[in-house]
Order: sequence, then C-alpha cells, then structure tokens
Amino acid sequence: MLSLSSATGISAPAQAPGAATNSDEAARAAVIAQSLTALLRASREVISTHQGLINDPAIGDKKLTGAKVLTEALVIYQFSTGIDPKSIDPTSWHGRLFRAQQLAIVEAVDANQSTLNQLGIGFKGFIPSTFGRLVNEASARHMSNEALVKVTAPEYLIRNRKARPDEWEAAIIRDKLLLPTWPKGKMFAAEAPSKGRAAFRFASPEYYTPSCLSCHGNPKGEIDITGHPKEGGSEGDLGAVISVTIFSRVH
Repeated sequence: MLSLSSATGISAPAQAPGAATNSDEAARAAVIAQSLTALLRASREVISTHQGLINDPAIGDKKLTGAKVLTEALVIYQFSTGIDPKSIDPTSWHGRLFRAQQLAIVEAVDANQSTLNQLGIGFKGFIPSTFGRLVNEASARHMSNEALVKVTAPEYLIRNRKARPDEWEAAIIRDKLLLPTWPKGKMFAAEAPSKGRAAFRFASPEYYTPSCLSCHGNPKGEIDITGHPKEGGSEGDLGAVISVTIFSRVH
C-alpha cells in the first residue's frame, strides 16, 4: 500500500547549488503525480477485469457505464494508496486535477457505449491501453493546461506514434528505468521544462504481467489479437511508463 501523503517510492536528482526550486510546490506536485498515476492504473485494471464482458458478443447493453467504471476504480485506488478519495479537498490543486481525471474516465467510457454494447461482435479493441490513451486525452482537456498524463514506453515498444516518448522521457527510460539496478516500480522525479514551461515531471515504470504476454510476449513477431506483432517480452520486463507533467505555478 502506498501512502501518497509521504510521497514514497520517488527518486529525484539532487538540485544544483542555487537552482531555482520550490520544495513545497515540488512535494505537492509529487503527491498529485502519484495520485493521478494510481487512479489511471486503477481504471485500466477495471477495464482489464471486464474484458470478458466487453467482448461477449451475446450481450448487448452491458451496463458498463462511465460511472460504474469510476466507482470500481476509486475502490481500487483507495485500496492501493490508503487514501479515501473523498478526503481530497476538491478545491485544492490536487483535488481539481484528481476530479478532472475522474471526469475523463467517465467520458472515455460513456463516449464508447455504442462500441461496448455491439451485439454479435466479439473482440472490440477496447483494451486497457486504448482506454488509457482516451482517458489521458480527455484529461488534457479537463486539466486546463495545469497537467498532462501520458503512457509511453521505450521507443522499440511503441505501437501508437502518439505515445512516442519525448526527449526527456526517452532519456529517463534509457538512463534510469531500463537499468537492472533501478528499484522495481520506483517513480523518477525531476524539475524539467515541458512545452516551454517550467514543470515537475514524473515517470513511473510498468512491467509486463502474465496477462500482458498474450499480446506482448512470444513468439516474437506473431500477430496478436489487435493486429500487431508481438514484442517477445517476458514477465517483469519494462513494458510502459506513465509520464506525468505538473506545470509549475511559481516559476
């Protein structure tokens, strides 16, 4: 269980002497980044759990609404973080961005009801990675240029060009997260500009689990159910990175 209030599990580079920083703002940004990362993961877990229902060609209205997905995701969020979502002040910096992400989760599901409820169609392509991208795109609209959330990966694993790592993400993946000595699951944090603005940036590694390998495992090159060649990955390999950018309100 991860306590967001303590901002544990984060590795941050030391600040150079005299470097412009606001430690209080950085600490609050870290809590927000952990929170957004946790809720995104929780919501994708819900979509993963319901794949059997989503892809059942015999059921029309699956009653898998945005509200239902969000409710289940918040339960997982509370279990994994130890934080009651209701305890987050909705008027705070954290609360506004947390609420924006919740709205995005509901929007991503409700906008795809016609796809989810198709009769006679099995696999519908509404998989956790696709859902996550839709949530992040909707979040960007709701967060009013205060923050961005993105799922990226090492360049050689990218299937959707929209997910390609930017220069900062690529460097952190290469020089930090891919190292065998990098602590499993630890988030990397740094102050680094993004889109010409001062920002706090965070990168959280994600690893292949057994359920991932039907699409990303072996035999390498075999076409998976989504129409992409498998990457030949193994359980525990780095498969993705959740990148969170929190734009500074001080600089």
